[in-house]
Parts: sequence; C-alpha cells; structure tokens
Amino acid sequence: MTRTDELKEVRDEVWALKESPLYAYRMAEGNYPVLGEGNHDANIMFVGEAPGRNEAKTGRPFCGAAGKLLDELLAGIGIPRAEVYITNIVKDRPPENRDPFPDEIALYGPYLDRQIAIIQPKVLAALGRFSASYIFDLLHIPETRPISKTHGEVFDGTTSYGPVKFVPLYHPAAAIYNQQLKETLKKDFEVLKQFK
Repeated sequence: MTRTDELKEVRDEVWALKESPLYAYRMAEGNYPVLGEGNHDANIMFVGEAPGRNEAKTGRPFCGAAGKLLDELLAGIGIPRAEVYITNIVKDRPPENRDPFPDEIALYGPYLDRQIAIIQPKVLAALGRFSASYIFDLLHIPETRPISKTHGEVFDGTTSYGPVKFVPLYHPAAAIYNQQLKETLKKDFEVLKQFK
C-alpha cells in the first residue's frame, strides 16, 4: 500500500468513528472531520489541536485566520505550504471552539500516531500546548516546562521509524491579536528552515 492508501484508511476510520463524543455534534452541525493535508513525503509535519469552525465546514486544516498566519509564517522561512503536512490531534471540532478534553485526545491520538508513522517526517512541529504535551509524551521526552518556556526549542525524539526532531510552537491563533506573540512565532519558525 502507498502512503496515500494508508492515509485514506485512517480517513475512512475517522469518518466512521461514531463512538467519538464529538460525532453527534459533527452530524448535527453538518461538519466534516479534518484529517490533514499536504505532502505525504513531508520532512515537516505540523500538529495542531482540533479544527475550528472554518476547518470543520471545509474539512481542511488551518484554513481560517490561524491558517493564513501559518501560511505567512511558512512563506517567511521559504517553505511552501504544499511541502509540509498539516493535521491536528483531535479530528472533529469541539463545540464552541473549546479546548479538547483528555478523553477526546486519547480517542483521536492513535490516528495521529498512525499518520506520523505513515508520513515519517524528520520534524514534528506542535502548534499549541495540547499538541506539544501530546508529542512530548509520544516521543518519551521528559519535559515538564510549559510551552511558554519550550517554544522554539529543538528536542530529539525517537519513533517507530527512527529519530525525529520535535519543535513546540505557539498556536497561530494565539498570535492573531497579539503582535508580540506573532513576532515570537516568526523567530521560532526560523529553526525550521534547517529541515526543509
């Protein structure tokens, strides 16, 4: 099977995930699950937390205001969006754009794990504290500092397919109305240039 075929299997399973506490909300709102998009051979994989309203209506990750900023940040380091892979831990939108609950992260996490194993990126870049915490645990990196202390650092991790670099980053949504955070994100993204 090709990587695309394997990713389609993950997609189909998430579409049919009726045991998800977010499934009824997806159906009631006419939303789509958001699996991810981008290069299936990407060196860099971005992992957000959960889809927002625009994402759930289109099935595309980071297509709203936070996505525009993500595109801008990528352009700033000379990496086209089409060269990376972008996904979230939780594949369905939580109501009222709330933070994902631990049981939701636990349910959807294995699908992310499979996406990582299929794409085999050289770098995992977490967008936000929930995805940073999840990936620290996934890679068995003992880190207790909050994202405000770890953002922009490069960590060494190990996966089923070998070593991987991990970079926790602030979520672009947090920087939309905070110019200082936007400048921090721009600076933090510079560390990704070496991996393109």
